[in-house]
Amino acid sequence: MSTVIYPSPIFGPVHSRRLGLSLGINLMPDDGKMCTFDCIYCECGYNKDFRPRKKRPTRDEVRIALEKTLKEMHARGEHPDVLTFAGNGEPTAHPDFPGIIDDTIALRDKLCPSAKISVLSNSTFAWQPYVHIALMKVDNNILKLDTVDPDYIKMVDRPVSPRYNVKQIIEQLHSFNGHCIIQTMFMKGKTDDGRDVDNTGEKYVTPWLQALDYIKPHEVMVYTIDRETPDSHLLKASHEELDAIRDKVMAHNIMCTASY
Repeated sequence: MSTVIYPSPIFGPVHSRRLGLSLGINLMPDDGKMCTFDCIYCECGYNKDFRPRKKRPTRDEVRIALEKTLKEMHARGEHPDVLTFAGNGEPTAHPDFPGIIDDTIALRDKLCPSAKISVLSNSTFAWQPYVHIALMKVDNNILKLDTVDPDYIKMVDRPVSPRYNVKQIIEQLHSFNGHCIIQTMFMKGKTDDGRDVDNTGEKYVTPWLQALDYIKPHEVMVYTIDRETPDSHLLKASHEELDAIRDKVMAHNIMCTASY
């Protein structure tokens, strides 16, 4: 199994399938994974296999490193399309997440004003008022909702907290009043212990579409596996399957993109 553990606090830039030239901001330690999900498809591997020993970068460390990198990119004539909070775990779990967002907005406005700020989140901290306020400030508030089926979530996304409740998550997504992008992984195949993970059929897609009608996001991103996964029997959804799901979302008058 090939595993990606990202540098911290800044990595890239990398060319994102969905976002363009993306400069990554990783608020987790650079020597392991720290996440509130433990997805069987995560390119960073399983939480238990990559326990970090270092601490998260501080707010000051993030600000200083981001400013340095943006100035270096500017000197090379290189300008990011987006500053993306991602990396080795859930970015909104950082205790100084709101302040880091404020610093990033200030640096963006000063050094690369055309760039967007994106946060890739699994939605587990969206209920925190301070996280909600911070996410309302970013350009692309990208929140995960792979399904509305609790058993599927336990099997595939594997939330760390036993209190995870997808109905409550949907309510939190709705509370953004459209200022969110829903990101959903579609895939096929089986878990390593033989359970079916195909969520491309009507059983999963229809209730997910109903949730989207309630959440009212301004965009949906559907995608599939792009890199090696911890569970070795997972398969990509086909172009045709993703396109069909994309078209169903758009039939609900919601903008949708598909990444293969």
